[in-house]
Amino acid sequence: MCKLTQDVAALSRPDTLVKAAAAGQPTYERRRDLRRMLRAAIPATPRAALEALLPIEAALEKRRRDGDTKYSITRHVDILIALMAEGRALRA
Repeated sequence: MCKLTQDVAALSRPDTLVKAAAAGQPTYERRRDLRRMLRAAIPATPRAALEALLPIEAALEKRRRDGDTKYSITRHVDILIALMAEGRALRA
């Protein structure tokens, strides 16, 4: 297992977030969703996508834990969906 997949596997988030992200897996479309989530060009590989997504997720998790009013649960779930999908693609 590479470091990136270990980092994704090591994430510990509330069950509600994880279940919501797992439920969103069937509708994930890399080309459409990564462009929207990253607000940039689509990374060429799952590894590059994970490298871009992990800091975004960490910032969202910090906002969630801090009770920041700018926290978006919808964006957090979207990023978790992408992390799960890209992690699975990297392992494949």
